[in-house]
Amino acid sequence: MTGTLSRRSALGLCGAAGLAAALPSCGRDAGTGFAPASPALPAGEYSGPRVTLDCWNGFTGGDGPYLRAMLEAFNRRFSGRIAVRNVTRRWEDLYPAIPMAIAAGRGPDVAIVHNDWIATLAARRTLVPLDDLAGALGLTGSDFVPAVWNAGIYRGRRYSVPFDVHCLGGYWNRAHLERIGLTGAPADGVSYEEALGRLRQAGIAAPFWVPNRWPGHLMFMSLLWQFGGELYSEDGSKALWGSDAGAKALGWMVEQIDKGLSPAKVAQDGQYAAFKNGASSFTWDGIWQINDLTSNTGSLRWGLSPLPVVGGTAAVWSSSHNFVMTSRAGGDPDKVRAAGLLIDHMSRLSARWAGAGMIPARTSVRLDPSLAGLPQIRLAADPGVLRFLPSLPGVGDVQTKALEPAVARAVLKEASPAEALKAGVALADRLLAENTRKYGR
Repeated sequence: MTGTLSRRSALGLCGAAGLAAALPSCGRDAGTGFAPASPALPAGEYSGPRVTLDCWNGFTGGDGPYLRAMLEAFNRRFSGRIAVRNVTRRWEDLYPAIPMAIAAGRGPDVAIVHNDWIATLAARRTLVPLDDLAGALGLTGSDFVPAVWNAGIYRGRRYSVPFDVHCLGGYWNRAHLERIGLTGAPADGVSYEEALGRLRQAGIAAPFWVPNRWPGHLMFMSLLWQFGGELYSEDGSKALWGSDAGAKALGWMVEQIDKGLSPAKVAQDGQYAAFKNGASSFTWDGIWQINDLTSNTGSLRWGLSPLPVVGGTAAVWSSSHNFVMTSRAGGDPDKVRAAGLLIDHMSRLSARWAGAGMIPARTSVRLDPSLAGLPQIRLAADPGVLRFLPSLPGVGDVQTKALEPAVARAVLKEASPAEALKAGVALADRLLAENTRKYGR
């Protein structure tokens, strides 16, 4: 889900005045710009020449058809005037490709990116600010998960409109839990560990698999926050995950292997395959697996709950997909106007996106009674438990090159949790210093 940016776009940013002028009129209030109460751009508010927008994203899996359907609906609504081309690439390929393509005069007009890449792309001068667009659409932080809304701000300017939230969830095998008299997953760490022991006694050889790679680092971050730790200092200059909280978090993961509750050397996504095949009782994985499990024609009966609170605080790794507008579109008033209509359309209809297993980022949509029965909605009942990577330029590189390998070394028993984290933090601090020189603070 991450990649490495290697080129800087040579294109400049579109100024706020230019963006405001390109937006359709939604009513102005003298001295304040666009009136905050303006709810959205009205349907059919486009009278310019036919325009085509390239929308890049990484939805190559089961969520892809849902996005395509929403974009096709938009194209039908503006048939003959606005056409959106859906361009998908693997996430790890998408992020280095965007700035290189923009620098070459190609690439997307609009893109959907993860929250932890917004600052990097903005620092690369690949994106244009969306402050005026958000104001024209009547979007405010009160209608979004605060951490997601704030992640779109870089150096005092807004560069994104949140689309969804996605997080880890605790999946459980109903048949396995019924063997030990449970009808759902325990919510606290002590009861969870007791259940694991009872499941093993009931004949489940390895009820909880701990992978050394994806999503092992997401499990670690969730536990780090639960034990009261933080990932990085507020100014982004230091990695903090080598703390006592980090050692406890990673130690808990390794302990499950030492107890025989998890096999050793579980490969990436091996824990999910084991759960899907009925070999394990619990797995921590993303809500993007919901549709795959729902469509599974086998005999697996499963449930989904928030992660157990192993530490003292409920917390779970979360991320968010966000709409951004690139500098390729920012210089064309017709593309800016069309892109604004697209973002408005997708945001207002994000309840449809929940069908892909995602949680709508807009509170007003997320609390719609029609979505209450979806399994992922319960995971966001308390938005305060959702934790996100900080909005720091280059943080994706730090995660990929330092944090993820540190977690893997400990889980593979190549080093103790404390030793693995210490070495990882030393590398992370060097990378953060390089980022400070590259992007500034």
